[in-house]
Amino acid sequence: MAYQSELQLEDRLVKQLTTQGFESVSLNNIAGVRRNLKQQLERLNQAQLARYQQSQFSDDEFKQILNALAKGTVFEKAVLLRNKLAIHRADGSYYHIELLSADSSKNHYQITQQITVEGQYQNRYDVTILINGLPLVQIELKRRGIELKEAFNQINRYQRHSYWSEDGLFQFVQLFVISNGVNTRYYANNKSQSFKQTFCWADIDNKSYNELTDFAKVFLTPMHLNTMINDYMVLNSLNILMVMRSYQIYATQAIIKRINDKTSTQNHDENEQWNGYIWHTTGSGKTLTSFKTAQLVTAMPHIHKVVFVVDRKDLDFQTAKEFNSFLPGCIDSTDNTKILVDQLTDAPIDSAKANLQRNTKLVVTTIQKLNNAINNKRYLAQMQKLADKPLVFIFDECHRSQFGDTHKNITQFFTQHQLFGFTGTPIFADNAISKASIKQTTESLFHRCLHKYTIIDAIRDQNVLPFSVEYVGRYHRIGSHNELDIEVEGIDTKALLDSEARLDKISDYIIAHHNSKTHSREFTAMFCVSSVPMLIRYYDIFQRKKLAGEHNLRIATIFSYASNEDDLDANGIDDVFKHAAEPSAQYLPSRDKLEQYIADYNQMFASHYTTKDSKLFYDYYTDISKKVKERKIDILLVVNMFLTGFDSKTLNTLYVDKNLQYHGLVQAYSRTNRILNEVKSQGNIVVFRNLKNATDQALALFSNKQAQASVIIAPYDEHVKQFNTVVAELLTLTPTVKSVDELADEQALLDFVKTFRELIRLQNVLKSYADYDVSDLALNEQQFQNYLSKYLDLKDRVKQQSSIEKASILEEVDFELELIHRDDINVGYILRLLGEIKTADNDQEREGLRQKLLQNMASSPELRSKRDLIDEFIAQNLNGLASTEEINDALASFIEQAKQQALKALCQDEQLEAEKIDQLVDKIIFTRQDPIREEVFATRKQKPSLTERKTLYPRIVEKLKKVIDVFYLGW
Repeated sequence: MAYQSELQLEDRLVKQLTTQGFESVSLNNIAGVRRNLKQQLERLNQAQLARYQQSQFSDDEFKQILNALAKGTVFEKAVLLRNKLAIHRADGSYYHIELLSADSSKNHYQITQQITVEGQYQNRYDVTILINGLPLVQIELKRRGIELKEAFNQINRYQRHSYWSEDGLFQFVQLFVISNGVNTRYYANNKSQSFKQTFCWADIDNKSYNELTDFAKVFLTPMHLNTMINDYMVLNSLNILMVMRSYQIYATQAIIKRINDKTSTQNHDENEQWNGYIWHTTGSGKTLTSFKTAQLVTAMPHIHKVVFVVDRKDLDFQTAKEFNSFLPGCIDSTDNTKILVDQLTDAPIDSAKANLQRNTKLVVTTIQKLNNAINNKRYLAQMQKLADKPLVFIFDECHRSQFGDTHKNITQFFTQHQLFGFTGTPIFADNAISKASIKQTTESLFHRCLHKYTIIDAIRDQNVLPFSVEYVGRYHRIGSHNELDIEVEGIDTKALLDSEARLDKISDYIIAHHNSKTHSREFTAMFCVSSVPMLIRYYDIFQRKKLAGEHNLRIATIFSYASNEDDLDANGIDDVFKHAAEPSAQYLPSRDKLEQYIADYNQMFASHYTTKDSKLFYDYYTDISKKVKERKIDILLVVNMFLTGFDSKTLNTLYVDKNLQYHGLVQAYSRTNRILNEVKSQGNIVVFRNLKNATDQALALFSNKQAQASVIIAPYDEHVKQFNTVVAELLTLTPTVKSVDELADEQALLDFVKTFRELIRLQNVLKSYADYDVSDLALNEQQFQNYLSKYLDLKDRVKQQSSIEKASILEEVDFELELIHRDDINVGYILRLLGEIKTADNDQEREGLRQKLLQNMASSPELRSKRDLIDEFIAQNLNGLASTEEINDALASFIEQAKQQALKALCQDEQLEAEKIDQLVDKIIFTRQDPIREEVFATRKQKPSLTERKTLYPRIVEKLKKVIDVFYLGW
């Protein structure tokens, strides 16, 4: 055989793991899994059973265990896994059993393959790792040469089809591993994530273990899996599982080792610094790493307190929610320093019933409150009790300039402190700010770098996105389509930079290109400018143009009230609350403007924020942060705020009219490069100043090498060449659209899908360039849409086949429908073309317009299902209508009538109660999730029999989803 088959790959892996401490067992079905589970839990809980002169669970006791394991969601089962389960005995007493021990030597590790599970369909799982009899790691393999994403898609199908069945034991899976032999990744059991959120495993120097054999040797060992599941998974406040990446784990381990080293070192040099910092590039998950580090350090008995320190402006609603999920009540977002002091000193809590004692080992606070607690004389007596206690301080974003004074105060006040910082952009000598002729660097404050993960590492591992940087104007890209009509002479002079004509043209440019940059506002943008006066001018220009009907962008802003000159360092440091109470008279003009802009915001979102109350102003800041993430704001205008520390996966574009450099530039650019989905292929940076050299210098500094080739994606012309090369491959395979129907076999169809999918990916990137011109491409728009229709036809065919039996090799191809956007084909487009069909001069023109409408609907995933409905409307209703308004009303009435008929037919065919179906449809639309089985069965007029239930659930759900897709969504 010319290649290693999937079965050979699987057998080889199982053989390898049996040499690494796993017992190989043959478990062909869930009945076997249950028997083995009973034996392994009895083994783990032998001591508990022995107390009652038992060596085994009674039938009733094991039934209790299975009933408990069958309940709950994936998240709830993850919580249960880490707790003890109460078992009630026949005599009325009870005892507790463990499901998983933190001590790896107490757990038993087994490996099996090809377990068959009967769910919506019968599925066989490749390789399963059981710990104490529970399936906690599932490995899905594809033969070499097959896309790794196919294994990811297969797991998604299993989650829909069978993981929930047979007591839901496979919902206890904590980690998935996918591999095609050459590439291997792991990820947590969280079905809402995309393939982009799967991870490679690497060594401490960030060298990846891609080959399955190498990966298995270091990752799939009993001790490592035990550590991963017990220590390095996060059960977060959104009720989902998360798992840390290798570099995050190495960082956490390095900090814990540093703490232990200080404790274990006897008579160590008093001048020795036991601090350290983590350099992980912006966007790579520093906050998650610091969360988990803080959580693990709190479990160390010799540490008195762990104090996690953030800047006030980073303490938004999500940060508070995440930390409170680790330890409820540990975070306090008020300005009250006394609360912090009480937490640090475990001051008693007054209560009407009792004098309750605090025990807050993890304290989350702000830089501002921590400084006040140390320096304010009113707290000195209380705080003095902590002076000689072993405290660990963890600083988020430790590049902040405010840290200088805090560092000095902490080191002088606390004699047994350890300080650890996290930063994506350390301060080196090159980018340090001089203070009294002394340049403070991250190393001078924290002593040594404990782990490093640079922007090049993160882009290589696909943990952050690369940037597409466009320099708009004649500042750099002379001759580009992107030129603004501004004279190049004297471009750096303040007079030209401040000119009204320049600001007006930049505003027009943003308005013209914003939709293409953000994929028709699927994403959001920020616009950073040089000063508050400049921000005011820009905001007023955008507002004037909006009132004139030139755009409908939702623009918001926030800034401090102080005068804010051009910031040449632009490190993003801006004290949000410095002027939030009573600014002096010299700041009133900018405050009045901000109050005016907040009034616009209040009108837009029916809110009531103001600068006249510090809490309401902070709430305004928090609400803006939330609405940017929710894509309710199109462009956020800022000077320095939000340029550091603000994470929004839905933000993909940064407009820049500001002199950025070094850490400020990388921090600002990095607001755009969070991984989200297939559509978000890069962070878009649109620069209206000559920052080319500053960009090159910054990227070189923070990668320790020349990073441009890795960090900045290829220019527009290069992507056009790639697109046209793939078009040539497509036309060789299918010279015409009709050729797709004539492809000889499934392999040829697979080649077509993969080739055309690559065109979709490239077009997704191309459309974000301002230079984008369809005439540059070797496939015109109509040809592209025609091929797209065939691509979607194949997708529909695979879906129909897989509902009957296991499909061909095409079933495991990812069609990446999320990349297909036909924003011009919407309800407005349908109504316009219906009007044109109605007023056409002759039958030939009318039929041509009808075919155009139906063909374009066929190439839109959102409207494809509505094609037959619209065609029926044209045939039955269009001739009798006189105006566009009548067409609109008639179409709405026609759709509503057709919907009611479809629901009535569904209820009659399946014997369902109409009122309950209406309620279930509303819930499905609201949650965007399939209903659970009992919800579906509850809509039946008669309770289904056990034999009916197996086929009834998938059949009704499929019919419901079709009705929802056709009649409820996309109109």
